[in-house]
Amino acid sequence: MRALEASRRLSRALLTSASYSRLELLSSLDCHISSSSTAAVGNGGAPLLSSPWSATQHRGVKVNASHVKPGNVIEKTGKIYQVLESEHKQRGRGGAMMQLELRDVDTGNKVSLRFGTEEAVERVFVQEKSYTLLYTEHEVAYLIESNTFEQVEVPLDLFGKAAAYLKDEMKVTLQLYDGKPLSASIPKRSTCTIKEVHANVKGQTVTPRYTRALLDNGLTILVPSYLESGEVIFVSTEDDSYIGRAK
Repeated sequence: MRALEASRRLSRALLTSASYSRLELLSSLDCHISSSSTAAVGNGGAPLLSSPWSATQHRGVKVNASHVKPGNVIEKTGKIYQVLESEHKQRGRGGAMMQLELRDVDTGNKVSLRFGTEEAVERVFVQEKSYTLLYTEHEVAYLIESNTFEQVEVPLDLFGKAAAYLKDEMKVTLQLYDGKPLSASIPKRSTCTIKEVHANVKGQTVTPRYTRALLDNGLTILVPSYLESGEVIFVSTEDDSYIGRAK
């Protein structure tokens, strides 16, 4: 049942980007996927679909610790870390420093390291790859690469808070290092429908410029008070702020 549903979602996802000749292939897609998952194997004998990652790692240049940002990947003492948070701190006479919250790419363990702001850090560059979201289920996002039909499954927490904006057929980007997904991102804005506008406080004599609104994805944001339930709007997926009405 799930395979049939995924096939239907796949057809819709590819409809806008595939040529007519490719669309003729969709009628036999279920058989193609089934045979590929059992017949296609790698050198180690494991099915290719179970290990679809093929990114190549790229070592970059050394940068000052003050230039390291969340989402970057760095190398320290032979280990590869993804930067989760970076904070500039002042140590009085000791000078400024950078406090980095990191995640070990191999183990998943989180560590906290300190660097001088001018201390050299080796930044590692990662591969970015575009996918289309088929559907989400049980905290997992099912994605497909529309040119190769490569299908992958990634945990929703790779998207962070942006997971609330995920919709079927949305274009998403995976950041990969050495064949492993480190994080995932979505477009900077998304269309949402206002489900409910919170009523103004009783007795208020002046209508406020903004009011709280519940969106169809469950988030509550501030919107102009003239908007009503049922309206479709653009919302920033980076800070959950109102952008404007969807034309």
